[in-house]
This record gives sequence, structure tokens and C-alpha cells, in this order.
Amino acid sequence: MTLQAPLPPGQRAIEDFPRFGLTPFAVRFPTVVNSVRVQLGGDVQHALEISHELTRLERVEQHSDFHCVTTWTRRAVHWGGVRFVDFYQQIVVPLAGPAPDASFVVLRAQDGARTSLPLADLLATDVLLADRLDGQPLPIEHGAPLRLVAPAHYGYKSVKHLNRIEFWRNDANYRPFGLRFMVHPRARVDQEERGQWVPGWLLRYLYRPLIDPTVKHFRHAMQQHRNTGSYPTRRG
Repeated sequence: MTLQAPLPPGQRAIEDFPRFGLTPFAVRFPTVVNSVRVQLGGDVQHALEISHELTRLERVEQHSDFHCVTTWTRRAVHWGGVRFVDFYQQIVVPLAGPAPDASFVVLRAQDGARTSLPLADLLATDVLLADRLDGQPLPIEHGAPLRLVAPAHYGYKSVKHLNRIEFWRNDANYRPFGLRFMVHPRARVDQEERGQWVPGWLLRYLYRPLIDPTVKHFRHAMQQHRNTGSYPTRRG
């Protein structure tokens, strides 16, 4: 039997894998779920949109823990997709031509979500552009048709419904979503970088009471979506 690594500081394992996030996104859904289209922009020579290009990359599968900043962890999630490092080296560099010092990466989603990470973090070999979960196409609940998976970082860095990636020299063109103290530039799990200016261990106690009501809110919104078949969404 393979022994699991200890949980990171402040995390607690759960059995299910809920749809989760900031509450405004409970009622926001992607408008395109059956095909992958990703715009590339920022400090690049050629802004463009890619789709079938991703099929050229080697596909991989991995099992990795998913750590939510609110302190829950889903162990050994089974993802399928392509490595971000392959995507960057084989598609972004030759086709878009990012500036050599464009090391600040912004990731945007169909539902208006956005996040950022240093390029160096995204080039880790366990960071994926994922389109499958548990051997099946990625469901809406978890980011269809494409999402980022960055296991070393809290879940708010693994943006769902990914449709635009920007490579910038600095963060002048980026505004984080939500309160700044809740958003860390790197959000590394092993460093407990849950946010800025407030110790990570203290944020545990702020976030934990929010887990159950947030799960219920997202579950209710998803059920309404299934019942109506609509895709209410906010662009941005």
C-alpha cells in the first residue's frame, strides 16, 4: 500500500470534490463547453487564438491533491491533459512570441474569473491544462472545457473554464478579483500562503466556517442550472 504524504499545514481531507469558489461565481457558467479555444495575449509579438493546436502535445495523466484555500483537501484527484511547460515551449513561444522577460502570467476564464502566477511556477512539470477528470471529459462543475491544475498552489490559482492567457512583463495590467488580502501572488500550499499581510494560520479560522454554506450555495446553483438548461454568465 502506498503511503500518502502528510497534509500541508492547516488542511483537512474530505471525501467528495465539491464545486466551490467565491460566491458570485456560483451562478456564472461557461458559454462554450464542447470545444477548447484559448486566446494568447499580453507582451507578445502575435496575439492569437488556439484550439486544435493543443492536440499536438503529449497527453499525460496524474493524481494530485487539490488544496482549497479554505482548508479542505481532496486527495489524489485524477486529471488528464497536457503539461503547461509543453504548451508554453511548443505553442506559446513559437506562435505568440512572448517577450523574454514576460514572466507575469494572467489566466482568465469564461465566467469572468481571473488569477495570476509567475511563469516559473507554471513551468513546474505537475502543472496541467486539464480537460479530463477521473477518465471522463471535464464536467462543468470542475472547469469544462479546460482548466489549469497547479497542485503546489491553493485552488484559487487553478482557474476553471480557462479561455485566455496573457504573458506580461509586470502586473500593471492586472487587478486581482476580490479583496487583496485574500490573494497571494503565489499561494504556495507548503508555505501556507493563503493571502497577503495576514498569517495563513489565522486565515484558517476565517475560512473554515464558510465551507459548508458555500458548498450548499454552489450545489443549489448547479441544480438550478441543470433544471433550466441555461448558462447565466458574466463576461469580464
